[in-house]
Amino acid sequence: MDRIVIVGGGILGASTAYHLAGQGKEVMLIDRKDPGQATDAAAGIICPWLSQRRNKAWYSLAKAGAAFYSELIPRLEAAGLEPGYKQVGAISIHTDQDKLTKMEERAIQRREAAPEIGEIRQLTEKETGPLFPYLSDSFSSVYVSGAARVDGRLLRDALLEGAKSKGVAIAHGTAALRRDTVGNCEVLVDGAKIEADKIIITAGCWAGDLLRQIGIHMDVRAQKAQIAHLRVDDKDTESWPVVMPPNDQYMLSFPDGRIVVGATHEDEHEMDLKTTVGGIFEVLNKALEIAPALHRAEFIETRVGFRPFTTGFLPVIGELPDAANVLFANGLGASGLTIGPFLGKQLACLALGEELDIDLSMYRVENAML
Repeated sequence: MDRIVIVGGGILGASTAYHLAGQGKEVMLIDRKDPGQATDAAAGIICPWLSQRRNKAWYSLAKAGAAFYSELIPRLEAAGLEPGYKQVGAISIHTDQDKLTKMEERAIQRREAAPEIGEIRQLTEKETGPLFPYLSDSFSSVYVSGAARVDGRLLRDALLEGAKSKGVAIAHGTAALRRDTVGNCEVLVDGAKIEADKIIITAGCWAGDLLRQIGIHMDVRAQKAQIAHLRVDDKDTESWPVVMPPNDQYMLSFPDGRIVVGATHEDEHEMDLKTTVGGIFEVLNKALEIAPALHRAEFIETRVGFRPFTTGFLPVIGELPDAANVLFANGLGASGLTIGPFLGKQLACLALGEELDIDLSMYRVENAML
């Protein structure tokens, strides 16, 4: 039996392990559980269809990732696992009616190829406010019924539990790579060699350091995100829609009055996990601009995570040049929870020699190499 070793236990590695489980391979996942993993901090918004981003390769992947949830979530729930996912819809808010009209038109056009978008309609100020009661009454919106929110920790844990139940071994330790005498790659955990016929690197922001050990230099950069968790007195918050403001922030709710607002996009740092006054001020200031009634909310915690980006801000996936037994995927950025589960399935297919649902030439690993 072939052995496949996955290095990195975020959403991408967890999904890869889950989709490899029970496929006739011996699978091990290694994770160091570093603080700052993007998945561990993230509260995901599954709504790529309103994005103005013009990169067709990114949108194709994000659209497929959003659609994949309709297949994945029922499987996890049928196994008794809690994925932390709920389709609650989204409201993209604005005060500019022309921009809302263009947004609605874009969504309607995209629905032709993505029927999972569901219902699309413009809402007036009076219709928008009650959907998320803490909002200012000055915003109209475009409502999309197919949007969802997901708890990154719960989804990752559900995927890992599902993988373990089908025989995947999970080890916590420090992985290292080295070349053997004929140039193939080997993986070690805390200095001990782990036999592997194929190695899959899903190590997020830490992948660059790992690959340098075998002479491969990858442009993997970390973007720091600080995310604030609040609690309000309302307890019926479970089904409130995701709020997408005109700025680069978001707001979403979970059960029992938990409101999540964020996040910062900090490129100048050295993997610094500290919660900063400036970061939290930015998050809360932008939140209160659109939802001033949140000034009464209780501040619970701040989560800090590092989004991995590669060249061109586009994910990459494939076999590493000059390392035929190593597969690599990275660069999910702020779309990790939208794209990660789907891309993990693609990695599993690649490892098994099966047909993929994507065109690999659009996401070439070489594009991210230095």
